[in-house]
This record gives sequence, C-alpha cells and structure tokens, in this order.
Amino acid sequence: MHQNTTAESPAAARGAVAIITNRRGELLLHLRDDLPGIAWPDYWSVLGGGCEPDEPPREAVVRELGEEAGLVVDGLTELFEIRDEYGSGQLITFFAASWDGDETALPLAEGVKLQFFAPEHLGILSIPPFIRDGIHRYLAARPA
Repeated sequence: MHQNTTAESPAAARGAVAIITNRRGELLLHLRDDLPGIAWPDYWSVLGGGCEPDEPPREAVVRELGEEAGLVVDGLTELFEIRDEYGSGQLITFFAASWDGDETALPLAEGVKLQFFAPEHLGILSIPPFIRDGIHRYLAARPA
C-alpha cells in the first residue's frame, strides 16, 4: 500500500468507494437519492463517499460504509484510482470487500435502497461511467 499525498494541492477532492461482493459473486449496489445538487442523482452506485481533509481513503471508505449502511466488511483491499470526470471531479480510490448479509436489513442512512445484482444484470442499470469502469476492471481481474 502506498500513501497518496497531494502536497501540491492539499484541497484536492478525493473519495473512496467499495465494490462489495457476496459468496454468489453478486455486487452490492446503492440507489442514490434523486436530489438536486448531489453527484449522480437516481443512479446505482457502490457505497462510499468523500474523504475528510487529511483522511486516508481506507479510513474514509470504512467510515462511509458505517455511516451510510451500518456495514462492516471483510477483506477490504485497495484496488486502483479513477477520476469521476463527469460528476464530482474527485479522484476516487476503489476498494474490494466481501459481505454475506441481508442487504434489505441494513440501516440505510442515505439513498433509496441497497440491492445485490449479478454482474450480468448490470448492463440495464444507470451507473455512473467511472463506477462502471471500476466494476469492469474489478470483474476482469477477478479469478473465475
């Protein structure tokens, strides 16, 4: 793991998200609120959010999973970074993790709902392009 420091612009917007899968290989997606002023309203995304000032992405994603869904995951692994070019502009660190619970029982604090989807069903969903790219990269690298 490398520490990513942006000394030249300490205010550089960063975020962190988690691609969470269950034992069946389904991905946990989050239907975002349809509110003006938020990035990607009414889109399916993965859980996560922005980093607080000086907060490492790993700490941010753990905090966001807890705040958004009361979720504690297993095997949190850093994957790669992708910039949300068409939304927030943030540089987003992607993580992978596993969780095998009932998503409908989670205490969702923001957004409309959480739902597991098989990878072959993702094509019909409205997913932000950078999230779709991250999911495709993750799935392509995953052992069969």
